[in-house]
Amino acid sequence: MTAPKPVRLLKLVSQASYGSWEDAYSDNVERLYRLMFARTGNRQDAEDLTAEVFLAAVPRVRLDVSIGEVRGYLLSVARTVLAEHWRRTLGRQVTEIDLETVADEYAAPDPRPDKAEQVRRVLDALPERYRTILRLRFLESATIREAARQMGVSIANAKVLQYRALRHAAGLFDSDGS
Repeated sequence: MTAPKPVRLLKLVSQASYGSWEDAYSDNVERLYRLMFARTGNRQDAEDLTAEVFLAAVPRVRLDVSIGEVRGYLLSVARTVLAEHWRRTLGRQVTEIDLETVADEYAAPDPRPDKAEQVRRVLDALPERYRTILRLRFLESATIREAARQMGVSIANAKVLQYRALRHAAGLFDSDGS
C-alpha cells in the first residue's frame, strides 16, 4: 500500500521585484485593462480607468517589494478606481427628468483662464512626442488606437508614451509650484 501524497497548503511566492516602473507598468497594464474592460464593457472607459489606476498608484507603491505585493496593491487601487467610476456614473437616482436642470447641471463649465494657461505652459515644456500624445488623448479625446495611428506607432508604444508623458508632465507641474 502506498502512502497518500501530501496535500500542498501553501504556495511559494517569489521574492523577485520589479526593476523599474516601466517593468511594473508593462507587466500589469494588460491585466488591469482586461479587468476594467470586463467591468465596464467599453474600451474608452477601460483605457481611462486603467490610466487612473497607474496615476493613483505611482506615488504610493514601492518597487522594492515583491511582484505579488505590487500586483495586489494595483488590484486594490483598481477596485477603488472602479468603485469611484460607478459612483460617478450611477450615483444619481433619476425618477423624473427636468430638462432645464439637466441642461444646467451638465453644461460645460466655464473655462478657467489660469488653468488653460497652466496646461499650455506644461504642454509647451514637454518633448514633441509627449505633447502630441497628450494633446490627442486628452484635448482631442482620441482613443489610444486613434492616437497611435495618427502618430504612426503601435498601440503598446502609444500607451507607454502616454504613461511617460503623464509622468513627465506631473514632474513639470510639481516643479512649477502650481
